[in-house]
Amino acid sequence: MTATKLKPDWAGDDLLSRLVNRAIQTPLLYALMKRQARQVMIKTAEKNGVPWRQTCAELDTPAMRQRLEALTNPAVVYPDYYQVPFHAYSEGNLCWQAAFEAAPATYAMALRVWPQDNLSWQAAQERLRQSFLTVLNQHRPPQVRDILDLGCSVGLSTLSVHRHYAPKSDPNHPLRTVGLDLSPYMLAVAQTQDTQGEISQWVHAAAEATGFAAASFDVVTMQFVAHELPRTATQAIFAEALRVLRPGGVLAIVDNNPQSPVIQSLPPVLFTLMKSTEPWSDDYYTFDLEVALREAGFETPVMVPSDPRHRTLVARKGG
Repeated sequence: MTATKLKPDWAGDDLLSRLVNRAIQTPLLYALMKRQARQVMIKTAEKNGVPWRQTCAELDTPAMRQRLEALTNPAVVYPDYYQVPFHAYSEGNLCWQAAFEAAPATYAMALRVWPQDNLSWQAAQERLRQSFLTVLNQHRPPQVRDILDLGCSVGLSTLSVHRHYAPKSDPNHPLRTVGLDLSPYMLAVAQTQDTQGEISQWVHAAAEATGFAAASFDVVTMQFVAHELPRTATQAIFAEALRVLRPGGVLAIVDNNPQSPVIQSLPPVLFTLMKSTEPWSDDYYTFDLEVALREAGFETPVMVPSDPRHRTLVARKGG
């Protein structure tokens, strides 16, 4: 019986990983791969009916720029890890193009999870979100009154978790959900998409230092965030999540699964393109999140492969 590999051969310090990294560090090859990675996402999206260009055009308005000004916290200091190019954008998440294209790119990503199922992009996105929520719901605290979504991007994750728990909340204590992100551009789009004002706050801050009081949330989520971080940032965020959670509250994480056969067997072209746009891939795929959660002070987390590419971890704060 073949033992499950802990990570893909193309990540970490393996020979294949070093060869890929050397190619990415070649400026001409990197520029080509970055452009190609973006084209793969756009092609996947538009082939399946995702209105990529239309979405971007509709978001590009003067009102959007006014939202940016209103949401930006001038006291925020961007950490070095956040100011490197990723997702094929030279400015990372600190630009309008990244914010305008975030939702279509997320829809394309969901389609690639179940390529053989002939799903619409809407159905794929719903399945992606529900697979996470199903695991979270099995391990949530008895009461869910306050939710904090860290690294909320343009708010797809925030609205999804809010709409899942809002109908179950106490009518006398409506559910309070907060979306927090380091990119004010992403938050401007998130607030625009929150047409019914369902989310209590959209907050421009670092997940390592949220500014919220201790023991003020029942659930903290990190949805597709950890793979974009160096492990030092992830460790700091785990400590902050523990601080803001009430006793018995949970931190729920969904992200790429290093042990997924699909992830481990990606064709060379695809994993090279992915690494070219994800600068912290090697750190993520060689970092044991379960150990890090215990070291931060959480109880031993539950880990479930929640779809063919992703895993969900739920860690409880004792007390």
